Amino acid sequence: MSNALIVHKAHLPKSLLGVRAAQYVRMSTDRQQYSIQNQAAVIAAYAHAHNFTLVRTYKDEGESGLLIKNRTGLLQLLEDVESNQADFGHLLVYDVSRWGRFQDVDESAHYEFVCRRAGIKVAYCAEQFENDGSMLASIVKNIKRVMAAEYSRELSAKVYAGQCRFARLGYKPCGRAGYALVRELVDEKMQTRRVMKKGERKYILTDHIRIRPGDPKEIAVVKWIFERFLDVRSETVIAWELNRKGLASSTGVPWTRAAVGIVLRNESYIGNLVFNRKSQKLRQAAVRNPPEQWIRTEGCIEPIIDREIFFRVKKIIEERRVDLSEQEMLVRLRRTLLKEGRLTPAIIDRTPGLPCSATCQIHFGSFRNLYRLLGYTPKRNYEYLDARPLWSELRSKLVQQVAAAIRAAGGRIGSGGWSDCLRVDGTACLSVRAARWTPGRKPSHAPHWSIQRETCLPDGWIAAIRLAEHNTTVLDYVLLPTDGKVRRTIRFSESSRARRGIASFKTIDGLVHAITRRLTKPDPASRATQKPRSKRPKAPHLKTSNIHRRRRRPANRF
Repeated sequence: MSNALIVHKAHLPKSLLGVRAAQYVRMSTDRQQYSIQNQAAVIAAYAHAHNFTLVRTYKDEGESGLLIKNRTGLLQLLEDVESNQADFGHLLVYDVSRWGRFQDVDESAHYEFVCRRAGIKVAYCAEQFENDGSMLASIVKNIKRVMAAEYSRELSAKVYAGQCRFARLGYKPCGRAGYALVRELVDEKMQTRRVMKKGERKYILTDHIRIRPGDPKEIAVVKWIFERFLDVRSETVIAWELNRKGLASSTGVPWTRAAVGIVLRNESYIGNLVFNRKSQKLRQAAVRNPPEQWIRTEGCIEPIIDREIFFRVKKIIEERRVDLSEQEMLVRLRRTLLKEGRLTPAIIDRTPGLPCSATCQIHFGSFRNLYRLLGYTPKRNYEYLDARPLWSELRSKLVQQVAAAIRAAGGRIGSGGWSDCLRVDGTACLSVRAARWTPGRKPSHAPHWSIQRETCLPDGWIAAIRLAEHNTTVLDYVLLPTDGKVRRTIRFSESSRARRGIASFKTIDGLVHAITRRLTKPDPASRATQKPRSKRPKAPHLKTSNIHRRRRRPANRF
């Protein structure tokens, strides 16, 4: 019936709302199997004793009471209350701590106030006081909230102390095992129970978790990473080579520079268990602890890497990082300038005791500003350094356009293990660079362009943004093939461009179209569905008459 009256749940009579109640239940971890049921049983008994009808349940299972952001049940309750959509007049909660064990005790009081402001009465079914707004109830509730917060702090301290004690005994208290390592569950007699899966926990108090080497193939990869680093001294190169071989990291994603660095710094590969590098208490932000607070237990894991190789790698990494004040940086840079007679990014990078050139640029803004502070006037023009942010932005946009075009053409895009590099269909690689304009050595000489490649350029193609004079604007775009064996710097002039097989494009659309055509293969299914090209009918063959075939003879014969 179109004219029938509809009673909305938010506008029920007060007499009906007075007997309708909702319940909120919460348990902290998924191992508290009967906590929700126990709370519901006490709440049901309270509702029966007070003649309430339970019409709605809000619950949070396996969620900590320290924060509210992951508690969908409480968030939905507050949303219904504040939007005037609640169809009940009472909210039944097991005890005061079910709101949460917030470290700010006023937070749980605020959520109760939100319900009372909307006309919903809150009752604590397992508490020994009536929540009637009296002075006694207010005092007891505040004490209960403080006790709930203090319980979390005490529990956190006890758990942390227990983890530190087990770490000193050589057990793995928490966290992932690491690449090529597995977590092994052992009993109180150190007998192996099983290898634990990702995310699996132990449930028996007398059981413990140890770390041991895992897959032999992954162990071989770890050994190769350490040996390769001693040769190339670059995590980026190793990451690219691992991705090229189709190997995944411990998390199942492609390798990155940071992931390789974690492997190179992991003392588990020489048999040491290191705990308490970071700590995160009461769901707060993680804090890096100083080395004197680390817990290092030696010889508790079967070693994979020789200690001499590990410490050689560690020394290389430590010498590469220098923590200095800006004043000390300038003193050391000035000393290097007097010794070398000049100062370049390459000299800075290879000089021990100096920060890398990228760090210098971050601290001093630009190399021109650094040279000014040092009182040094270089012979070379370094204006191009100021335009690097522009190049980086242009390269990122070009990578996005090329990736979108290749996906639209049916190609698969993957990471090549490098910045601004794409791997298409798991085979060909495209590296996006900038071709910098450089004037000729003499006024009569023509300018040339140079492309600085990465340490190990992948096979495939280089798409470069060719910059105009002074490297502030774009001239055009070029595309050139590479076999991975080209020099560190690729130089070409306009006259040698075509001779070296470097194609140029006036617009970015033309470059993207050429890249898509070269790197994507046509889909066999799409080719099968295409209609065959109709052949054009040939024109009928006409025989030439004898008059036309006969040679014309000259009019006058001699």
